[in-house]
Amino acid sequence: MNARFWVLTAAYFASLVAIAIPLGHFMTRVFAGENRASRRALGWLERGVYRVARVEATEEQTWTAYAGSILLFSLGTQLVTYAILRLQRALPFNPTHLGAVPPWLAFNTATSFTTNTDWQSYGGEATMSYASQAVALTSQNFFSAGVGVCVAIALIRGVARSESPTIGNFWVDLVRVHLYVLLPISALYALFLVSQGVIQTWQGPLAWTALDGAHSSILRGPVASQEAIKMLGTNGGGYFNANSAHPWENPTPLSDFVQMLSIWSIPAALCVTLGEMLHSRGHGRAVFGAMALLGVLGVVAIAYFESRGTPVLARAGADLLASGQQPGGNMEGKELRFGIADSALFAAITTGASCGAVTSMHDSFTPLGGLVPMFDIQLGEVVFGGAGAGMYGMLVYVVLAVFLAGLMVGRTPEYLGKKIDSRDVRFAALYVLIPAFSILIFSALGVATAAGRAGILNAAPDGGPSPHGLSEVLYAYSSGTGNNGSAFAGLTAYSPEHPIFWSLTLAIAMFVGRFPLIIAALAIAGNMAKKRRVPLGPGSFPVEGGLFVGLLVGTVVIVGALTFFPALAMGPIVEHVILQR
Repeated sequence: MNARFWVLTAAYFASLVAIAIPLGHFMTRVFAGENRASRRALGWLERGVYRVARVEATEEQTWTAYAGSILLFSLGTQLVTYAILRLQRALPFNPTHLGAVPPWLAFNTATSFTTNTDWQSYGGEATMSYASQAVALTSQNFFSAGVGVCVAIALIRGVARSESPTIGNFWVDLVRVHLYVLLPISALYALFLVSQGVIQTWQGPLAWTALDGAHSSILRGPVASQEAIKMLGTNGGGYFNANSAHPWENPTPLSDFVQMLSIWSIPAALCVTLGEMLHSRGHGRAVFGAMALLGVLGVVAIAYFESRGTPVLARAGADLLASGQQPGGNMEGKELRFGIADSALFAAITTGASCGAVTSMHDSFTPLGGLVPMFDIQLGEVVFGGAGAGMYGMLVYVVLAVFLAGLMVGRTPEYLGKKIDSRDVRFAALYVLIPAFSILIFSALGVATAAGRAGILNAAPDGGPSPHGLSEVLYAYSSGTGNNGSAFAGLTAYSPEHPIFWSLTLAIAMFVGRFPLIIAALAIAGNMAKKRRVPLGPGSFPVEGGLFVGLLVGTVVIVGALTFFPALAMGPIVEHVILQR
C-alpha cells in the first residue's frame, strides 16, 4: 500500500462526488419532467415513442401494475435476445462465421444480460458474432440498467408521496432514463474510449504475419459502443474474454480510471436524487456516506492483503521474512499495466456494484484478498451497487435499520414522517432472505452433486472440493444471485459434456436475485405511498448524520456477516489458515 494507492483512491472518491452532484440533480429533473433544455432537443422523440407504444404519459400505475410492466418488458427482451443468439449463424455481421449459440448457453446468457448480471460462461469474441454483441447484448445492457433505475425512482417516489395509490408510470420512466441519461452519456463516453484506443469497427479479423512467417489474425469488432454502457450501466459483460484487462477494451491508465468512475457514477448520483426528491439532502448525504464508508473499507482491505502477498512466497524473501510480506506483493493474475493499487480499487468497485467487469483475476487473489470482493457482493450489492439496484437495496436496509432503532428505543419506527408497519418489515425481510437462500442452497448443490463437482477444477485429494474450490462455487452463486457477473474464473461453468447443471442453476440464481427483489422493493414503495405523512417531532429518529450512517453500515455488515460467515469460514478463511501453516 504505497503512496500511489492512497492518491489514486482519494482522487477517485473526489471525482465521484464531483460527478454525482450535477448528475443527481439532472436525474431529479428528468423523472419530474422538468429537464427543459434536453426536452426541447429530444421531446419530440419522447412523444413519438409514446404514440407508437400507445403509452399515456399522464396515467400512473399502482405498484402491482408497475411490477407487471417490468416483468412483461423483461420477458420480451429476454426472448428476443435468446432468439438472436440461437439464430446467430443465419444473421448478418458474422465475419468469422460463428455457429448458433448452444441452447443452454443461450438461455443462460439471455437470462444473465436480462437481469443485469452479465455472467459469461462463454468466450467473448470466440462465441458471439458482431450482431449478437452489438444488437442483443448491448441492447440488454441498456434495458437492464434502465429497469434498475426505474425501480429505484419508484421506491423513492413511494417514500416521498403521501396518501397516493400510484408510484409513477414504468413506461414513461423507462423512456426518460434511456433518452435523457443512458443514451447521451454512453454516446459521449464511447467517443472518449475511441480516443483512448478502444476499437470500434465492423470489419473482420485483422490478419498479420509474425517474424517467423507464421500467419495469424486478431479478432475485433464494435467494442467501444458496448464498453460504454457496460460500465455506465454496471453490466460488466466484456466484449473480449479477458474483459477490461484486454488492451482493446481498456488501453490506458486514463481509460481505466474513467471506467472505474463510470461504474459508480449513476449509483452515487442517485443518492443526490434521493435527497432532492425527499426534500432531505442530509438523508441523501447520509446514504452516500454509508455506501462510501463500505467502499473505502473494501478497497483498503483488498490492497492490504494483496500488497502483503502469500505467506508461502513471503518466506522466499529473507529480507522480508520478519514482516511476512511477499516481495512486491501478490502480482499473480494482475495486469502489469495496472498493478496492485489499480487492481484493488477496480476489484472493490466492480464487486461493490453489480458489475462483472474485471482487470485482474479474482481467483488469483490471496484467500482474504478474494474474500473481500465476495463479501461485497454478499452484502446485497449496496456498496453503491448497480444502476438503481444499489439504491433500492440500500433503502430496504434503511427500513430495517429504522425498524431496529425503533425497537431499541421503544418507539414506533418512523421513516421521514411515515410509520414503518409489519408489511414493510415483511417485504424487507424477504428482500434480505431470498438472496441468502439462493446463494447457500445452490452452493451446497454445487459441491454435493456429481454434476456440480464436475465444474470444480480445484479439488481436494479425496476428489471433493478444496477450500479454494468451495470459494469458487460460493463466489459463482454469490455473483449470480447478486447480479454481479464477475467470477473467480477457476470454475468450468459450461462445457458440452455438462451443459445443464451450471447453466440452469446459475440462470435460476440470477432470476431469483433480480425479480423477486424488485417486486419486494415495489411492494414497499406502494405501501409507503399510501401512508399519510406526519410532521417530524422530538421522537422521530434522525435519518441523517453520523449516528444514522453508523447504524446503517452496522445493519448491512451484521446481516451479511451472520448469514455468510459459516460458509466463508470453510472457504477463504480456512484456505488462509492452511497457507499460514
